[in-house]
Amino acid sequence: MQKHPIGRGGPDVTRFCLGTMTFGTQTGQADAHAQITMALEAGLNILDTAEMYPVNPVSAETVGLTETIIGAWNAANPGRRGDYVLATKVSGEGLKAVRDGAPISRATIETAVEASLRRLQTDHIDIYQLHWPNRGSYHFRQNWTFDPSGQTKSDTLAHIEEVLETVDRLVAAGKVGHIGLSNESAWGTAQWLRVAETHGLPRVVSIQNEYSMLARLYDTDLAELSVNEEVGLLAFSPLATGLLTGKYRGGAVPEGSRMSLNGALGGRVTDRVWGAVDAYAAIAEAHGLDMTHMALAWCAQRPFMGSVIFGATTRDQLAHILDGLDLRLSPEVLAEIDAAHRAHPMPF
Repeated sequence: MQKHPIGRGGPDVTRFCLGTMTFGTQTGQADAHAQITMALEAGLNILDTAEMYPVNPVSAETVGLTETIIGAWNAANPGRRGDYVLATKVSGEGLKAVRDGAPISRATIETAVEASLRRLQTDHIDIYQLHWPNRGSYHFRQNWTFDPSGQTKSDTLAHIEEVLETVDRLVAAGKVGHIGLSNESAWGTAQWLRVAETHGLPRVVSIQNEYSMLARLYDTDLAELSVNEEVGLLAFSPLATGLLTGKYRGGAVPEGSRMSLNGALGGRVTDRVWGAVDAYAAIAEAHGLDMTHMALAWCAQRPFMGSVIFGATTRDQLAHILDGLDLRLSPEVLAEIDAAHRAHPMPF
C-alpha cells in the first residue's frame, strides 16, 4: 500500500489506519492482537488509539486498557514497533473518568505521556494528539447549539503556547515525534499553526475529526486549511458507526453491534439518517459495489485526506474491510454521491 507524508514534515502513512477503540470491551485481547497483525500484513502502517479507550462504554475502570492491549502486542512482537506509526491522544477537559476531568496542561500532558508510554510498552509516540480542546468543541452533534462567546482568546493562545512548549521538550527527549489535534475547528487549528510559527515550536501535522458521507463538516473551511497549510485529516468514523455498512437497514440491530450498546449511536440515529443511508446504498447497488468499501474509498479519495481510520469489532469484519482497500471510485460514482449529499445534507 502506498504511503505519503501526513502534514508538513510528518511521518509517511498509508491511506488507511487501524482504529482500536473497541479493544478491551467489544474486542478481546486475542482478537485485538490478531487485528493488529492482520492490518500490518495487509500493508497498513498506522494505528490510532487514545488514553481514554476503550469505549462502549467509557469508564474509569477501563481507561487505558486499549493502550495496555497494544503494549502487550508490542512486547510479544519485539522488533516490530518500527513497522507502524503509533498515534494516541491525551483526554481533554471534562471527562471525569480521566484525571477527574482535568484540562489539558503542561502537567497533564507530562503525566499522560509517561502513562501512555508505559502502557504501550514503547519508548516513543509518533503522533501525540489532543483529543478535544479545553475551550470546547462543536463536534459530536454540539454544532447545533455551539456558542463560542464564552471563550477568551488570550487564554486560548497562552494555553497553545504552553502545550507546544511542553511538546517541544518531549520531542527533544525522543518521547514524542509530532503533535496532532482532534475535534478541532479551522480557527483553532490556525492558531496552533500561528503560535508554532511565531515561537519556533512543533507544528501540527494532523487533525482527527469525524468525517464520512453522512458527516461532512470538514468540507469547507477545514478542507481549505488542510490543503493550504498542509495539515492532513485523520478521519474517524468513516462508516458512521456502522450506518454506512448497511447493517442497520430495515430496523436490524445485530447482536454485539454498537447500536445494541448505544441505540442512538451518539446522536447519529435521526429520522433523516435512514433516507441518506438508503440513498448511498442505492448508489453502491447500482454500481455493483460493497457499501462498506464504497464509503471508505470515498473518504480516501478526498483531497485533504491524511489517513482514514476504521475499526472492526471482529476479525471477520476486519478481513472484509481489508478486501476492499484497493477500490478507487469512478467520477460517475463520485458525482452520484455528491448528488445524494445535496439531497440529504447533515442528517445528524
